[in-house]
Amino acid sequence: MAKTDGASPPATTTKPAAPARVAAFRTGVSAESRAAAFLMAKGYRILARRFRTPHGEIDLVARKRNLVAFIEVKARASLDDAAYAVTPRQQARIIDAAQAWLMVHPEHAEFELRFDAVLIAPRRLPRHLLAAFDASV
Repeated sequence: MAKTDGASPPATTTKPAAPARVAAFRTGVSAESRAAAFLMAKGYRILARRFRTPHGEIDLVARKRNLVAFIEVKARASLDDAAYAVTPRQQARIIDAAQAWLMVHPEHAEFELRFDAVLIAPRRLPRHLLAAFDASV
C-alpha cells in the first residue's frame, strides 16, 4: 500500500460547463453532422469540420468539382431565425478564417471560392443557401 503525505490533490482551475452551454454545443455538433450529410447527398465532399483559427471557426469546408465552399451552419427554432443568425460580424470572422484555411491548404487556392450557409430547424429539411455572403464586405 502506498504511503501518502496527507496533501490533497491539486485543485483544478477549470469549471464545469454550464448545462445550457453543453446543450448548445451538442445541438451545434448535431446540426453540423446533419448539414454535412445533406451536402454529401448533394455531391459535396467534406474537406474539414470545425476548422479553428485565431480569427474564428469554419463549421464546414466542402468541395464540389472546382469549387470550395466555406459553410456556416445555423440551427434555430425556425429556418428564418437561422438565416438571421448569420451576422455581418460572423461573416467577417468566417472570411478571415477561410483565408487561414487557404494558407494551410494552398492546393485549393486556385479553386472557385464561395461562402454558403446551411440552415437547420426541427422537423424541416436543411436549407442550403448558396453564396449566402461574399468576401467583398
